[in-house]
Amino acid sequence: MPIFISRCLCFNRFRISNGSMLVVPCRTRSTKGVLTVDNEYEYIQKSTLPTMHFQPSLPRLPVPKLEKTCERYLRAQKPLLIDEQLRHTESCVKRFLSEEGPILQRELEQWNSKNRHTSYITEYWFDMYLRDRKPLPINYNPTLVFVPEENTMYNQQLVKTTNLIVSSLRFMKSLRTGILEPEVYHLNPIKSDTKLFRTICGALPPFLSWYGAYLMKAFPLDMSQFPNLFNTTRIPELEKDMIYQDQSARHIVVMRKGHFYTFDVLDHNGCIHTPLDIASNLKFILEDTRPENQCPLGTLTTSERDQWAMNRYHLTEIGNQDILRKIDSAVFLLCLDDEVIGKDYNKMFRLFLHGNGINRWFDKSFSLIVTKDGVAGVNFEHSWGDGVAILRYFQDVKADIAKKPQFHPEDLSRISSNSIVEKIDFISDARTKDTVDRELRKYRDWTEKLDVNYLLHEGFGKKEFKKFKVSPDAMMQLAFQLAYYKQEGCTVSTYESCSTSAFKHGRTEAIRPCTSQTKAVCEMMTQKLSKTSVSQLRKMVLECSNVHNNLTKEAAMGQGFDRHLFALKKIWEKSETRKPAIYEDPAYDALNYNILSTSTLSSPAVLAGGFGPVVWDGYGIGYMIQDQKLGAMVTSYKGQRNGSDYISCLHSAFNDIHRVLASGQS
Repeated sequence: MPIFISRCLCFNRFRISNGSMLVVPCRTRSTKGVLTVDNEYEYIQKSTLPTMHFQPSLPRLPVPKLEKTCERYLRAQKPLLIDEQLRHTESCVKRFLSEEGPILQRELEQWNSKNRHTSYITEYWFDMYLRDRKPLPINYNPTLVFVPEENTMYNQQLVKTTNLIVSSLRFMKSLRTGILEPEVYHLNPIKSDTKLFRTICGALPPFLSWYGAYLMKAFPLDMSQFPNLFNTTRIPELEKDMIYQDQSARHIVVMRKGHFYTFDVLDHNGCIHTPLDIASNLKFILEDTRPENQCPLGTLTTSERDQWAMNRYHLTEIGNQDILRKIDSAVFLLCLDDEVIGKDYNKMFRLFLHGNGINRWFDKSFSLIVTKDGVAGVNFEHSWGDGVAILRYFQDVKADIAKKPQFHPEDLSRISSNSIVEKIDFISDARTKDTVDRELRKYRDWTEKLDVNYLLHEGFGKKEFKKFKVSPDAMMQLAFQLAYYKQEGCTVSTYESCSTSAFKHGRTEAIRPCTSQTKAVCEMMTQKLSKTSVSQLRKMVLECSNVHNNLTKEAAMGQGFDRHLFALKKIWEKSETRKPAIYEDPAYDALNYNILSTSTLSSPAVLAGGFGPVVWDGYGIGYMIQDQKLGAMVTSYKGQRNGSDYISCLHSAFNDIHRVLASGQS
């Protein structure tokens, strides 16, 4: 039966009356149609440690001390405010500490102590996402693009797509069977990412397992979001959306030219269909000669959420309920695009971030997208989870299709003409057609306003930064600050996302990279420098790195201030008391108006990734740090910001920082 959830911890296991767990071995059809046991094909991993082994003993996200939160908040405000504004903000914080703050803090701590199964931020964070009425594309849905396969024959659209589907299902089945390797951050992988670690932790009961890992300087991460990767969608409703999941569904939904198709990828025993069967179905879809859909219903998912909720309700009224449920429950969505990317990074990023509004359904937990020339990536909805889950899926699938592809170029000649594809045809009326036409025009007007620029800076990267004894991430963040200072001559509110998945049901915390130290470096770096000042500047850059490292540690350990103040504000909103001075202060809203919004999902599997600006006059900066290369994908809106000029300033900032750091080596 389908279930409605905000979180799901269900697995494909069967509990027997005596309390033991039965895992049914899967069978799959061979190419001759004979049923055989084939575990190697069914699973991407067979971990000796159960997937959720550490989950019961994960530490809870701490509620920070109120005084510390206020101290950190003022520290973040200092480089952004003039003296008079800062004095006013300090006064508001002082009043908050002596009046409403302690009352709200006690309420938060009491709620937290009564809900030990989760974190204090979880409910508020889900609510924040699901109540926001802005459209999902650009505003919320990020994208990641796979590095191409080394053997170009495996980049053929049909070959690549077949392997992506099979590997995705292998990942899903390993997850649900509990044999996917738990997500663990190893402080020293050489010592802890070993068979001994797995033996010791596996021998410990789940309620103690985290402590065993901790003693070996390994930190298991929360995996409660992982089940929401599959069979999940966000359904629009008035005022607040909901997350829907139906793990019983065995099909995927495919889009091409705005048309919808579906076919089962699992058989009645829950086993993965053969690569040849899957490829046969894809071939049928790719050879469908129908022209582009003149009423592409996927366009409606680009709308403002209340508008989409009303349009979706109308679709159900005219007879599309079963079709919508078919899309909602699909294991995942696959978008087959007819575009050829080549080496056009700008075109590639636009296609994966927002497309043309015809061949997308942005509500699914994630959509696999594959172009005609085999460039592949994902676009994912953000309310159900964060980067840790999607990146783990992304990396494991990439490794699987690279090392163990299940479908090969020579198999193309073996594809049969038989297929089990069902074409999905929505019932539409004049109202629906008019709505789709209107929303498509709005979407294209909107996306044409989006400016996309990118920078690949080769020659130095993580290795050299470490040689200089500075944090690579700190130097990237300093470069973003310096580039903006070069462009605008001032500092602005900046957001860097940091995962708190080291804690049970942790989501994210904000790092505030604009500091008094980065501001001082920007001011000095843009002046004419003497040899003495270069030496002084190098010390200041090193201090920036130290400060950023401390901010990162605080955020990762749940000791940032953003989520804490957000939760306290949510508690106040339920009361009938006056608004606390700290939230009345314009500086609070200004800090949360993030002109520079930054995030990284650096991985050798990622060719590019990013997201849209979070405010109309801001920059969205997705970046990567590799051994000998730095990269940034920068989005902005035309007429609001000059993205190409910012990229030019960023290139200059990288060189300036590198030159200052290298000066200490001579």
